[in-house]
Amino acid sequence: MTRAASADAGVASRRDRAPASHAGGLRLGIDFDNTLIAYDRVFRAQARARKLLSGGFRGSKQAVRDAVRLLPDGEIAWQRLQGYVYGQGIGEAALFAGVDRFLRRCRQAGHTVFIVSHKTEYANYDPTRVNLRAAALGFMEMHGFFDPRRYAIARENVFFEGTRADKLARIAALRCTHFVDDLVEVLTDPGFPAGIERVLFGRAGNTRTPGLRVCASWREIAAAVLAEAPR
Repeated sequence: MTRAASADAGVASRRDRAPASHAGGLRLGIDFDNTLIAYDRVFRAQARARKLLSGGFRGSKQAVRDAVRLLPDGEIAWQRLQGYVYGQGIGEAALFAGVDRFLRRCRQAGHTVFIVSHKTEYANYDPTRVNLRAAALGFMEMHGFFDPRRYAIARENVFFEGTRADKLARIAALRCTHFVDDLVEVLTDPGFPAGIERVLFGRAGNTRTPGLRVCASWREIAAAVLAEAPR
C-alpha cells in the first residue's frame, strides 16, 4: 500500500473510534498549517523561483498571496503555488518557534494533543497529484510528532477533514478543552462548539471577540494554556 493510500485508509478507518488519551489533563486541539508549521520562507522562495515576485521581495505568506493574486491569472498562480508548498515543498517548511517546547511540555504534563486540520487530499492545481494528507503526516514523522521521546502524539489523534464544518464537528467530538488556530473565521464560526477555550495564534489586529484569547507567539500560548511564564 502506498503512503497516500495508507494515510487515507487510516483516516477513514478511525472516524468513529474513541480517541487515544491520557488519564486526566487537558485535551488540546491544534490546527496544523500556519499554526504549528510555518511556510513563509517556502512561499517566498517558490514565488521568486517561479518569477512571480522579484528577488528582493520580503513578506509573510499572506503578503506573497496578496502580491501574486494581483498578477494576470494570479488566483490560478497562487493555487498552483499552494499545491506545491503543501505537497512536494512541505519538507522545506519548519515548526514555529516555541512549538517544540510547547509539545514537549504537553507530553511531560500528560496532556492529550489532537491535531485537527481542514485539508483536502489533493490540490486543485497540482499536476503531480501529491497527496497533501500523506505529505503532512510525513512532515510530522520527520519532526518527531509520534516519537515517544519527543512529542508522543498518538497517530490516531491526527485528523484531516474536508470541510470547515467537518473540522468543527471533529473538535466537538473530541471534547477538546482548548483549540488553537490561526484563522479567526474558524474560531468565531457560529458552528464552533461551545465550552472550548479558543486561542487565536496571530496578531490581535481588530479582533475583539469575547472569549477569544489572542496570542502572538507559542510562548504566549504556553503561558495562557499551560500557565507557563513567558521567557
